[in-house]
Amino acid sequence: MRRAFVVTIGALLFIGGCAVAPKYARPAMPVPPQLPDSAAAPAADIAANVPWQAFVTDVRLRSVIEVVLANTRDIHIATLNAEKVGAYYRIQRSELYPTVGAGASIQTTRVPAQLSATATADTVTQYSVGLAMTSWELDLFGRIRSLKDQALNQYLAAQQITMATHTSLVATTASTYFALAADAENRNLAESTLKAQQHSLELIQKTRDAGVASDLDVRQAQSQVEAARADAARYSGLVELDRHTLELLAGSSLPPDLLPESLSQITPLTAVSAGLSSDVLLGRPDILAAEYQLKAANANIGAARAAFFPRISLTGDAGLASTDLSSLFKAAARTWTFAPQIVTPIFTAGSLKANLQASQVGRDIAVAEYEKAIQTAFREVSDSLTLRRTLVSQRTAEESLTDALAETYRLSDARYKAGLDSYLGVLVAQRALIGAQQALVAVRLAEQQNLVNLYKVLGGGV
Repeated sequence: MRRAFVVTIGALLFIGGCAVAPKYARPAMPVPPQLPDSAAAPAADIAANVPWQAFVTDVRLRSVIEVVLANTRDIHIATLNAEKVGAYYRIQRSELYPTVGAGASIQTTRVPAQLSATATADTVTQYSVGLAMTSWELDLFGRIRSLKDQALNQYLAAQQITMATHTSLVATTASTYFALAADAENRNLAESTLKAQQHSLELIQKTRDAGVASDLDVRQAQSQVEAARADAARYSGLVELDRHTLELLAGSSLPPDLLPESLSQITPLTAVSAGLSSDVLLGRPDILAAEYQLKAANANIGAARAAFFPRISLTGDAGLASTDLSSLFKAAARTWTFAPQIVTPIFTAGSLKANLQASQVGRDIAVAEYEKAIQTAFREVSDSLTLRRTLVSQRTAEESLTDALAETYRLSDARYKAGLDSYLGVLVAQRALIGAQQALVAVRLAEQQNLVNLYKVLGGGV
């Protein structure tokens, strides 16, 4: 009997060589091999190799980001989720090893007279101590190993999601900080314009009283004052909203010395590069998470395949047993039990086949999600690279336009004061200058936020 059992085990081991998870092969990237516009990008370190502390060089912004990362609930939730999945992995891994427990018991049984060998009622007490191994499955066909690999890859995916959340929070905080700086700069510009307009209005009123200027000039100057006042109020409101958003991210109030007053006060970000090859996308945390989920789905197929084969489990115990407590620890009281068990599926009404098909479809879904993640990343990086190039050209043009309009305004004001033109020419030149200044702030903001977004979509280092 024992020999037949050994032969059966050997045969199952030989057959089990075919019942493993399919070999994992990374799907081909469904995007072009090279990123667009990357060759024209300035030489810089690859974003994934640059930690955020090196990317963000401004001391105040770095302090704000540290507060956000310390207080935000998003990082806390993602970290706890990773810890929970890690605990599930350790539980699954433990099934590869036998579970051994120690126990002691006292069992008292009353034997009625009808069942007693002496025809009299009797009470029997049995004492026992020992070690027991409960139903340890021999993983001959890789079912438990496949489930362990599945749990491990899910844990690794959860870790990558935590890293992606971390990078996203750094980028969101930096973008909000730059928006606050831009709105503060526009507010300062509007307030300085308001003061200048009020001063001009006072001068024009005096010249009107002297009979030089007209009432039309006064009304036109008043319209400029009110327009500047409206801009100042609007940007003051935007500054407050930006500050509230930043404090919501930080989870607490921020001291005023950490808040910016203009974009020019912020130390420029470190330039980062995408590189030439699209393979750089494979380092993004969300793509790594999708690939780990794909590996988990691949391992699940191995578990589904192994379910078609017999399960062999071992149960046993060894210890001491006696009806007399004083004789419990003598050699004669030794006892043991060994109970191997083989269970093979015969009729399952198609459930095993359906489970295998479901796991294969799950793997196909994971492949599609992985490919979609790569395509999304490629589009995000391509858009950021293209926008970076156009923003540089746009900023250069806006700077030249602002300089030209500033000179136009100076000449128009000089001609008005010389009595050569009406005040309308000054108004037109001034409004054009203010619009160009605001546009320049907007493009500078877009340029900084584009660099922040590029760092994020390239999977900037944690």
